[in-house]
Amino acid sequence: MHEADSVARPADAVVSAWFRARRYIGDKDRGRILELLYALLRHHARLGWWLVNHGRQDMPRNRLLAWLILKEGKTPDQIKRLFNGAKFAPAILKDHEHALLVKLQGCTIDHPGMPEEVRLECPSWAADPLRRRFKEAFGNEMAALLTSAPLDLRVNPIKSTREAMLGALKDLGLRVQPSALAPCGIRVHERPSLASLPMLKSGEVEIQDEGSQLVAMLVGARPGERVVDFCAGAGGKTLAIAAQMNNRGHVVACDVMDGRLKRGAERFRRAGLHNIETRLLAGEADRWIKRHKGGFDRVLVDAPCSGTGTWRRNPDARWRASAEQGLDHLVSLQARILASAARLVKPGGRLVYATCSMLPEENEEQVAAFLDVHPAFRAVPLREAAPQLTNSAHSDYLSLTPARHDTDGFFAAVMQREGTLPTERALIKGKAD
Repeated sequence: MHEADSVARPADAVVSAWFRARRYIGDKDRGRILELLYALLRHHARLGWWLVNHGRQDMPRNRLLAWLILKEGKTPDQIKRLFNGAKFAPAILKDHEHALLVKLQGCTIDHPGMPEEVRLECPSWAADPLRRRFKEAFGNEMAALLTSAPLDLRVNPIKSTREAMLGALKDLGLRVQPSALAPCGIRVHERPSLASLPMLKSGEVEIQDEGSQLVAMLVGARPGERVVDFCAGAGGKTLAIAAQMNNRGHVVACDVMDGRLKRGAERFRRAGLHNIETRLLAGEADRWIKRHKGGFDRVLVDAPCSGTGTWRRNPDARWRASAEQGLDHLVSLQARILASAARLVKPGGRLVYATCSMLPEENEEQVAAFLDVHPAFRAVPLREAAPQLTNSAHSDYLSLTPARHDTDGFFAAVMQREGTLPTERALIKGKAD
């Protein structure tokens, strides 16, 4: 908890490094530690409210003490026995800490005096945009973001089928079912140790939220085409796109972080995909983009965003996003990235803009602003781009929310470049003359 509070890395990266340095911890204890950490992250604002209201510092040790009595219902004496200073136990309880526990005894985690934003764990910078987006459904959507995210898998059609993987997972004693929307998706109703899933090691399946799978599906990549995943990260959507193409054609996975691309390349090899090239970019205006102007059939821009749609999966992100970048900065960056990536799309080609955000400023408003200044592009309504997706929260774009779809919150807009590029128009005019 101290590390998650004090370093700029996401909590899952902190956890991975922490466990790597403590290989002696068994699977059962690891599971309990993870469960407790993420529970504390999901109750961050409420625990802080209780501490501030009792004149105590909002810090990890105090948060844990408050959790044990407010949520787990332990008595002060039980907690005192846990905090005994033994080798793997917390330091001995101090008198003022014991006094806090006595004050909190009999209380519960929620209190009528809490502001709505605190009770729903919604940071102030996101509250107004989310209220505008969801209106009367704001409370339900925020409550859904406080639940644990499910484990979704995407079957790699290059190596297996969904039916075969459903059978293999059931043979491992897991409760599984086909995803409701994604054609290659499987939902696992368990929390297995990922090391116990041989199909992950073999590349037959990948961990990918159902919403993310649908975004990749909207790209609509076909065998033999040229495709760019402009903000590829570690390559989750790149894998899905390349598999759609049946290993034929060419996919370029771009990112500004070399480490992400290297992790992606490892995943591509494991999945048996050979039609992917990785490309490190210096930024959204890299010269490689100019050299390949109009050269691709499909371009996916999975833009950096506030991550509001992933809060149930990454509960720490809600408290880091505004401090690290700020919404105005993100919206400006997204606009520059989208405009730059659009140059790669050839006439008749498809541009897909996506975020894992639920804020209108990053989604519908961003697309409207782009279309206003790029008349060569038109929005392709969802009923035309993917008629099988009939339950979107937006009539024209893919819009998914945890409360409505039980996926991460995702947005995706499909746009098509019409006509010809300026240089082509000049050539056509020259021939006519």
